[in-house]
Amino acid sequence: MSKQDIDTYVGKRLRLRRTMMGLSQEAVAKAVGITFQQVQKYEKGANAMNSNRLYEFAHFMHVPVAYFFDGLEQAGGASGFAEESEQFDHNHKRVSDRESLEMMKAFKRIREQPVRKRLADLVRAIAEHKAILE
Repeated sequence: MSKQDIDTYVGKRLRLRRTMMGLSQEAVAKAVGITFQQVQKYEKGANAMNSNRLYEFAHFMHVPVAYFFDGLEQAGGASGFAEESEQFDHNHKRVSDRESLEMMKAFKRIREQPVRKRLADLVRAIAEHKAILE
């Protein structure tokens, strides 16, 4: 695995976390004292982050530094981490992290706790039912 593969993977994890938090590149850049263009370069893997910068991102995004490396060995580098963060489940069907993120963002916008709980219960029930049928 090359240094470029690692930089690209870490950048994709940065983008994933930023998106999960509903933040713009500009907001993240401002929080850590850099330009949004630099965040773009980090997310694309064009520039490597030093340990101080990685720590700043982790602290701001409320994750351990190790978050940015989670799954690196399984991905086999950037070549194993598809551009749209798509992976395959056990039935070889595409599972899009982007779809998951959009679902999470929409779920977080639901303000009524009873509605959120019932929706979560429904999704779990559907998932369990499907698992039983397979």
